[in-house]
This record gives sequence, C-alpha cells and structure tokens, in this order.
Amino acid sequence: MKDLFILAGPTAIGKTEISIKLAQKLNGEIISADSMQIYRSMDVGSAKISKAEMRGVPHHLVDIIEPSEDFSVAEFKERAGIAIGEITNKNKLPMLVGGTGFYINSLIYNYSFAHTHKDEQYREYLTKLADTQGNEYVHSLLKDIDEQSYNKLYPNDLKRVIRALEVFKVSGKPMSDFASQQNVLDIPYNVYYFVLNMDRQKLYSRINYRVDIMMKNNLIHEVIRLKEMGYNSDMQSMKGIGYKEILYYLNNEISLNEAIEMIKQGSRNYAKRQLTWFRKDPRVNWIDKDDFNSDDEIVEYIASQLYSMKKL
Repeated sequence: MKDLFILAGPTAIGKTEISIKLAQKLNGEIISADSMQIYRSMDVGSAKISKAEMRGVPHHLVDIIEPSEDFSVAEFKERAGIAIGEITNKNKLPMLVGGTGFYINSLIYNYSFAHTHKDEQYREYLTKLADTQGNEYVHSLLKDIDEQSYNKLYPNDLKRVIRALEVFKVSGKPMSDFASQQNVLDIPYNVYYFVLNMDRQKLYSRINYRVDIMMKNNLIHEVIRLKEMGYNSDMQSMKGIGYKEILYYLNNEISLNEAIEMIKQGSRNYAKRQLTWFRKDPRVNWIDKDDFNSDDEIVEYIASQLYSMKKL
C-alpha cells in the first residue's frame, strides 16, 4: 500500500505556502488537485503557484493541457495515479494538494459504474434540457429517484448528474445502490487526509483580498490574451471563476465593478461548497488555522500528527 498525504481546504485559505513547507519537511512531492491549474496560460485567475514559490519542490499536474482541451476526472485519476507511483518509487511522499473535491475523491474512493450501459440518446436529451431549463432543473430530477446522489452532487456538476439519471434509466436502480455494493474504501493507498479551515468571515476577507490582488496582477490582460489566442466562453477552462466574469465585462455585458463583485461572490460561494464537501469524509483531520500563531506551527503540528498515524 502506498502512502498518500492530502492537504485540502477552501480557496484562498493558504494551502500553497503550508504545502511547500510540509513537502520540504516530509521529503515530499506535490500533485496538484486543482481543476484550473492544469491549464497553461491561465496563471493569474487560477492563483497558480510560480516556479519561485515552489522553492525547488517538484509539482505534478500543473500546466499540463491547453485551455481548449477538455479534462475529465477519470483523466486526473489516471495521471495522478502514475505520479503517485513515480514519487513513491523515489522513496518520497506523494502529497495531493488542492481544493477540487472530485479530483481528490477519484483517488480515495473506489467507485465504478463501468458495468452499467450507456444511453447516448437520453444523455443528449438531458444535455439539451439543461440548456433550456437550467442545470438546477436537471439536478432536481434526481430527487425522487436517487436522493443520495441528489444530495451529493452539485447542479453545476452536470456530467455526473446526467450520469446518475442515466444509470437509473438504464438499470432501474439508483447509482447509490451500485456504490453500496462496493467497498468504497478499498483503495491502494494509506490515506492521511488534512483539511484547513478558519473563521468564515476571515476566510471571506482573504478571498476578497485575493481577487483584488488578481486584478492588480492584470487578470484583465490575461483574459484579453486568452481571447486573442482563440479561447472562448464555450470552453471548460473559460467557465472558471474569474475568467467567465471578466469575459462578461470584455463583452460589455456587465461593468468592471460588477465583474469583480461577481468573482468575489462566486469565490465565497465556492469556498462554502468546498467545506461542505470535505465534511462528508470521516477520514478528514480538520486543522483550524485560528488555533495557531503561524504557518510554521501548523506545519509542525501536521507533521507530528502524520508521524503518530504512521506508527499506529
């Protein structure tokens, strides 16, 4: 069994700095679990770590595809699994760091619905229904047939919502039934899972400040350059928080102040959803940043906890 260390938490809480210090202390390499940092040329809006900030710690799954390319959770799982193996073979600690819950869960849960057939026509119907009625409406269709999936999935995770509806249509059983028949924790990793948290209002202030920094770092120019390269709002990458709002502004749909406020609100809402997501996993060790005086104290505490767990 390979060791897998995880440091997660909501956007803007300070995962990057703590993860670098932990990697240096624990002889680790970092695998990014961030659904925006995978894209090249999208640095400011994704708050992407710079080479200087890495301080010599190797990072995996950063800058791996172009903004025009799609990237699935399945692809992440495959690439991350390869990286974990390579890092382990160097006798170093694989460290999964980020806030994209689906990416993290793809590695630490054993879900497989491969044996259920597909219904492309029904899938296409649901996709069109989402276009006309909205993602929330399609998501609501799950409530009566698969309440567990309804509560677990977000409306904007349209692909998985459609897959859950498709599984029920094809099999007559909710997707949660398939999950319950598997040992979902039967995975090839010893998981050491830590999630950062802090006072909600302090976190929201950090989020607002980070958006202000992004604007000072020329987020507008980054989006203009991406537009000039041919990337548009139909692409998965350009639907990310920070990018879609600036596109609205550049297309004269909203004012700059409205765009900035939308980015801040969208980021705060995202942080709230992230925390709700992480609370679902009983393996999480919560780290309240307000209980510590510095990042260094947090690093020392997490390292001591990890050593204790590995001795058990």
